[in-house]
Amino acid sequence: PPARARGDGGRAMSPAPPGLGLAPPTRARRGVLAFLMALAFLTYLDRACLAYLKPFLVEEFHLTMAEMGHIFAAFILAYGVFEIPSGHWGDRSGSRRVLARIVCWWSCFTIAGALTTGYRSMLAVRFLFGMGEAGAWPNAALTMARWIPAAEQGRAQGAFFALAHLGGAVTPFLVAALLTVVDWRMVMVLFGVLGFGWVAAWLLWFRDDPAKHPGVNAAELAIIRAGTSAPADAPGLGRLWRAMATSCPLLLLCLIYATNGYGFYFLITWLPDYLRHFQQFSESELTFYCGLPLMLSVLGDLAGGRLTDWATARWGMRWGRAVVGGVGYLAAGVAVMLSLGCHAAVPSAILFSCGAACSMFTLGATWAALMAISGRHTGTVGAVMNSASQIGSALSTEVLAWVVGRYADWTIPISIIGGLYLLAAVAWLFLDSTRAILPPATPAEGAPAQADSRS
Repeated sequence: PPARARGDGGRAMSPAPPGLGLAPPTRARRGVLAFLMALAFLTYLDRACLAYLKPFLVEEFHLTMAEMGHIFAAFILAYGVFEIPSGHWGDRSGSRRVLARIVCWWSCFTIAGALTTGYRSMLAVRFLFGMGEAGAWPNAALTMARWIPAAEQGRAQGAFFALAHLGGAVTPFLVAALLTVVDWRMVMVLFGVLGFGWVAAWLLWFRDDPAKHPGVNAAELAIIRAGTSAPADAPGLGRLWRAMATSCPLLLLCLIYATNGYGFYFLITWLPDYLRHFQQFSESELTFYCGLPLMLSVLGDLAGGRLTDWATARWGMRWGRAVVGGVGYLAAGVAVMLSLGCHAAVPSAILFSCGAACSMFTLGATWAALMAISGRHTGTVGAVMNSASQIGSALSTEVLAWVVGRYADWTIPISIIGGLYLLAAVAWLFLDSTRAILPPATPAEGAPAQADSRS
């Protein structure tokens, strides 16, 4: 039936049942998701390639292990520092322009990596690369919060991260193939130019407001508006910061995501060195096992996203997401710890890869919970959570470089990763994603009615 009058021109109407003369809903939101999945793929392609070009940099620039660790950390530092301003910018201005700026910037500095001449110039370029890429994830989440209904957000996040991890997984194979025909500098140039094509298509097709997109009809708009957040009305930043600082769910999500960042960044920085220490892999086998954790993560992302939506519909927002997150991290911690007990290289690498994939199984639940507690402020709040991940990532590179350089022992760094995953499993038991950081907007503020927490 038609929506009740709300004083909003009927834009918040519920979808009409079949047979009442309305056209079936369009699927423009799937196009939005496709753009975000391509963004995720390119992000990890450009971010991960340096790990597989590292031997060439070390040889040509005469880098030490500690200097290489600083180069990895430079990206993380800049990414973390500029994450929150970029996320808040998206809340105020919309993700269309902000994401276009982000992709242009990081593409330019991926190409600039080919022009470096030594340690200092590469350090500066990676810092500027991280500065430009900051805010990509929060603005992608902001786009989903405005375009993807709550009942579809778990699988949408799962698909988004699946393409991100697929980008990381295929990077070693693409790098190895390209190095047979070009040098390492040209590899960076080729990876960098891909982003400009994405930006052109994004600006041409995407709109921040679904109501202004020519491919969205009334039926799809009703579906979107029934389960998404309205654009933020630029609330007082001080009020928002006070609310975030005292939000137990956000603090727990930051802890959880920091552990995820610690483990993930190991995969795209030091994993090749860890596998080489077994001295049992050929170069082709090394390439395969370097990509295996992220290849398995693609399956984990998709399964975890779908299971998040199913569990939320069955057990509600609080426990549906907590079960997916807690079980995923528990399995991840156990698998990583078991990998240390394997003296043979192949079983150890497979167990570690399974543990990494289980940690990524939780990402749909994590970001769906973030969007639930942040409401109209997903860009800013998502940036805070993602900044916590960068703290974990920075510690991962620096701690590992120090421990292995001092003790020549890989057991300690791997044990830390497993222990952090188990800590995250415990944190999920206390995380209540039904507790919003700020109360929902009232009708007077122009926000649509909130959907039931089990939707």
